[in-house]
Amino acid sequence: MIEEQLSQMDREVQECTRCELYLKRTQAVLGGGNPFSELMLIGEGPGEEEDRQGVPFVGKSGQLLDKILAAAGFSKEENVYITNIVKCRPPGNREPNPEERAACLPFLMRQIELIQPGIIVLLGSTALKALINPEGRITKMRGKWITWNGIQVIPTYHPSALLRNPDLKKDVWEDFKSVVQKYREEIDPHHHSNYT
Repeated sequence: MIEEQLSQMDREVQECTRCELYLKRTQAVLGGGNPFSELMLIGEGPGEEEDRQGVPFVGKSGQLLDKILAAAGFSKEENVYITNIVKCRPPGNREPNPEERAACLPFLMRQIELIQPGIIVLLGSTALKALINPEGRITKMRGKWITWNGIQVIPTYHPSALLRNPDLKKDVWEDFKSVVQKYREEIDPHHHSNYT
């Protein structure tokens, strides 16, 4: 049922013309991973590789994210569903503007409704602003748990920020330790990770 509905939504995003991002896309990227996951990750938007392959987080940021997830005992195949605020690549990988975010938000809300995650990790400032607080600052809010619509949400830095500034890795390490702890409390007390 969930897979069917996500396939239908995928067809919708491939044909979507709600904002001008559709003009330059190769393909839209709805999301990926296990749709029965309790853990959802939300990033900003597809990059060049994602636009080409139609899969989220497959470029350099995605490779780094895979390592972070693996250390935390998570994988996209098993227990993570991953998506973005916008489903089409912004030109030059710029930040999606408020109109583009607003045009895409109904898709994201439907994904959250279908998947019903217990925990959401917001990757970066765009995800934080679009979902929680338009004035939110990732530097101030990262690592802090927020209850949003009954879901435990934690913002952290986007992997692309870690590629630009490796000093941020220790903060993300701490944030994912916190994710593991929350996952054990709320979802699976036996979850194994390299973090603790």
